[in-house]
Amino acid sequence: MTHFLDIHKTAPEDLRAMLVQALAMKAARAGRPKGMADDDTPLAGRMVALIFEKPSTRTRISFDVGVRQMGGATMVLSGSDMQLGHGETIADTARVLSRYVDLIMLRTFEEATLLEMAEHASVPVINGLTNRTHPCQIMADVMTYEEHRGPIAGKKVVWAGDGNNVCASFLHAAGRFGFDFTFTGPEVLDPEAEFVDLARKEGARVEIERDAARAVDGADLVVTDTWVSMHDAQSTRERRHNLLRPYRIDDALMARAKPDALFMHCLPAHREEEATGSVMDGPHSVIFDEAENRLHAQKAILRYCLGV
Repeated sequence: MTHFLDIHKTAPEDLRAMLVQALAMKAARAGRPKGMADDDTPLAGRMVALIFEKPSTRTRISFDVGVRQMGGATMVLSGSDMQLGHGETIADTARVLSRYVDLIMLRTFEEATLLEMAEHASVPVINGLTNRTHPCQIMADVMTYEEHRGPIAGKKVVWAGDGNNVCASFLHAAGRFGFDFTFTGPEVLDPEAEFVDLARKEGARVEIERDAARAVDGADLVVTDTWVSMHDAQSTRERRHNLLRPYRIDDALMARAKPDALFMHCLPAHREEEATGSVMDGPHSVIFDEAENRLHAQKAILRYCLGV
């Protein structure tokens, strides 16, 4: 069974093939109405379940549109629709869903939920996000960098802020795609040591630098993400803001990067918090290309999982 659960669990040659295909599919759609099917419809007759325990904008829309453009159909289900693990086990839910659909995309909280779904499903499962990782986003990010600047191998990527699930998948990608990775943020929000060690074992140069200015020096790509989750209590929000304020990306910090450096944020963003509006709308920013490329990268992931 070909799942897409995490970048480090997928062979480098398969990841590269997905990006090549994503770029080709994007080019083939240039200028076409968004609702028009691709000339090639490899998902014709396929039903895809899109399950969201966590709310979503980009993941929901990009997967839904992508499946439809490739000729398939979607069934969108919320956590309340499914009640995963409540009443019926996740394993039994996976077995039942596998009788109805051809593929399951799951956006959930606990990684264990995703892994149990994949273990017991007899159809491919895609990780749409967990609290630990977000591989689909990073496939879009690598695609976006290479679309603008060529191969990401050997480049310096700097992550500023919270070592969260998106940061974790960037560390996975560092090992698979061969770029250097620097984390700058408060020690209490460091990325998991397991992910740092894995990237280093795969040959990536990984550094942790508390001083944001030193970290960004010579960067090819600067990345950040929201400081707070919609589920965080007010006290948590205030504490995080105090911790992360020195790591806000502003024009002065971006000026420490290379002149042709790119800036990314996976959105949604709290402008003037993790990054200033002048950076987000400035010449280094590719945040909306990055958002669009979720669609194209995920279409390639769908095709990879289904072997079409």
